[in-house]
Amino acid sequence: MKHIILTAAFIISTASATAEGIGTWRNYLAYSDITDVQQAGGTLFVLASEGLYSYNTADQSITTYDKANALSDCGIQFIAWSAATSRLAIVYDNGNMDLMQRDGTVTNLPDYYNYSTTLDKTVYGIDVAGTHAYLSTAFGVVDVNMADAEITGAYNLGFRVDYVYTDGGRIYAASSTDGTYSALMTANLLDPSSWTWTAPYTERPKTIDPELLATARTLRPGGPRRNLFAFMKFEHGKLYTCGGPQSTDQTGTIQVYDGNDWNIYQEDGISTLTGVNYQNIYNLDIDPTDTTHVFAGARNGLYEYRGGEFVNYYGYQNSPIERFNGRSVEYQIIGSVKFDAAGNLWVLNCQAPTQSIIELTADGEWVSHAKESLMQVETAMNDGTTNMNSLAGMKGLMTDSRGLLWFVNDNYIVPSFYAYQPETDALATFIPEVNQNGTAFSSIYNIRCIAEDIDGNIWVGTNTGPIMLEASQITSDNPVFTQVIVPRNDGTNYGDYLLSGLDITAIAIDGAGRKWFGTSGSGVYLVSEDNMTQVEHFTTDNSPLLSDNIQSIAINGTTGEVFIGTTAGLCSYVSDATTPTDEMTKDNVYAYPNPVRPGYTGLITVTGLTLNADVKITTSNGVLVAEGRSTGGTFTWDGCDLDGRRVASGVYMVQTATSSGDSGTVCKIAIVN
Repeated sequence: MKHIILTAAFIISTASATAEGIGTWRNYLAYSDITDVQQAGGTLFVLASEGLYSYNTADQSITTYDKANALSDCGIQFIAWSAATSRLAIVYDNGNMDLMQRDGTVTNLPDYYNYSTTLDKTVYGIDVAGTHAYLSTAFGVVDVNMADAEITGAYNLGFRVDYVYTDGGRIYAASSTDGTYSALMTANLLDPSSWTWTAPYTERPKTIDPELLATARTLRPGGPRRNLFAFMKFEHGKLYTCGGPQSTDQTGTIQVYDGNDWNIYQEDGISTLTGVNYQNIYNLDIDPTDTTHVFAGARNGLYEYRGGEFVNYYGYQNSPIERFNGRSVEYQIIGSVKFDAAGNLWVLNCQAPTQSIIELTADGEWVSHAKESLMQVETAMNDGTTNMNSLAGMKGLMTDSRGLLWFVNDNYIVPSFYAYQPETDALATFIPEVNQNGTAFSSIYNIRCIAEDIDGNIWVGTNTGPIMLEASQITSDNPVFTQVIVPRNDGTNYGDYLLSGLDITAIAIDGAGRKWFGTSGSGVYLVSEDNMTQVEHFTTDNSPLLSDNIQSIAINGTTGEVFIGTTAGLCSYVSDATTPTDEMTKDNVYAYPNPVRPGYTGLITVTGLTLNADVKITTSNGVLVAEGRSTGGTFTWDGCDLDGRRVASGVYMVQTATSSGDSGTVCKIAIVN
């Protein structure tokens, strides 16, 4: 028996070496752009890409810090080391502040962040003198006592301060707008009259010690190159991401994570080869016949890669792709791309004079599938006439279980979504006007995203909440659009529309059929498979979520890790749902951690289950200690019996059966208290 347990444990550790515990948060932050290096004895603190890591010069170890493991916030603007207090001051872009000791212990100082005032609270810098750190702000100076971890003064000088220093018993506030003012340290610094004009402003360039910077540039803390994740998809065991339309001058960004390392797709030299700026990569898809082969749609054309290296560019000169209104080469807008199972690539050409849907066949032939119904954008021509272009916000191509290609128009001109049938070249248009109760959708200006649930229903995210098109309505001449009503359960017959009024920016369906909704400004919601229960609501206030502004969500169905792309970067949460298997066998059903060692109080996870599998956990002599149904392909156990008491040391049997009652398989869990 002991041999069997150890063998099972070895298999688990091999197959799931990277598995994170359910409920675990993780950040995937960039550390490529070094903006400051502070030396603290034998430790270097490095600020890079608004993230923080340290380097121990003695053992050459690197430690990264983020909201999931140490810090109180994200988006670091300034750091400064105080030798007198052995603390690092960390100032975030929102005015929040942390004090970190060399061992990584953090004390949060949220007072300035929480300070309610009509004054501009922008921080322009931080300077340390002894035990005090001085924040240079848009209105004056904020004095932080780093030894006592408290703000001891906020001096409203009535003008912007760029940096602060002390000398000869005086404190100096240098302003690029008003010159340099100073005051005696013993004076009442709260009184503006204590501060007198002393000298013209002298610019103090931001510099980093060259030797420290040289050392920092040799370090490899890992992570992506940029915190840009407007588009994501998880396929073939990898997370594929694109930077998206962040700004007009954002370098084209494709970053792929394989669970260990980031592969940054080629960027250098592409603009020279194509004659257009390599920027604003909107989306991508992977060739099902060759997973090294990737196409990406961008603001100015279509890009092709093999193994992460650029191989071809397609625009108006060598394909049917058209320029916006026939003008600038920088606007050959490819809103979305999607391969079908045969390896044909489907392309959406936005704001094009004659094109809309284009196909690049697997054998390299271009085929236009232009649709008159998609020509809805009226644009003025140079000669004073007008022209009808294709819709401006076509995006989100996805193939459903019926083989239909769906996409949305995320634009106030005809907010809508579409189903295209490649075999018949038919296009169905869906414009939500009223819900199932006849209530008008009067405030829908954008349809952001689209997804199919496990029942074949189509969900779209709008600027006023989610809408569902039931599977039975897809082929209807007069389709009914459903706003799910959630009962209040307060003794009345009233209910509320699901997530009504929220701007839904991303939708992903997990292995249990639950919906993950990303929003603009309200974080992430997890809703049960039957749509009636809000399982989770993650925000920056109650979780390590980096930002409440969500751009994309992708799920690793094998591990349950939910990747969340925010405007502040990428983070993830390990959920309790994985993709269910078709059959439960001894080879794919296992539990972890196994063995459960003394002191472990987390959840024990059984994975490799079928959808809604029945799970019973018994002692070796058959006494039932826990039971339930799987969430997708996963079942979790807290290690307690039916009365809530921690079970004794021993070997426990996991017995499974399918939802239809067919026997599954048995695995074992060893618990050592």
